[in-house]
Amino acid sequence: MVPTLVEWFITEWEPWYGSNGNGDAEADLAECCDRDALPLCLVATDSSGTLLGSVALRENSVGSELGYGPWLAGLLVGPAYRGRGVASELIAALEAEATRLGFKAIYSSTDTAGSLLRRRGWMPAGSATSLRGDVTVFRCDLPGYAPD
Repeated sequence: MVPTLVEWFITEWEPWYGSNGNGDAEADLAECCDRDALPLCLVATDSSGTLLGSVALRENSVGSELGYGPWLAGLLVGPAYRGRGVASELIAALEAEATRLGFKAIYSSTDTAGSLLRRRGWMPAGSATSLRGDVTVFRCDLPGYAPD
């Protein structure tokens, strides 16, 4: 699965993971193996074990300079599997993991998945700039969170 994810990461986020970027997709994925500490990565597979997509929960992401965290990051569904609800299921699973780990809220910065996050109840919380341009920062209050 890792080689496929590395390929997908490089294609999707070429400015960061491509040959001229500072990122290392394989190293980023390797550090996400602990289910009880950040960063962590979840993958979606079908019943035959085919990789459909992945998502990570990280301490930092685009927008961390706003003082927020932790972050839903690296949400990616393979091109052949898009439009089937996989991304929404990955987000729901990550929200559950963040709740299990005791977080009260999580954030995400995106220039592509804003409508999906809004449908899931996430609210805009600011903006930031990524290597691809401006992004909206979203916040999800998790179960048990009581805003001031």
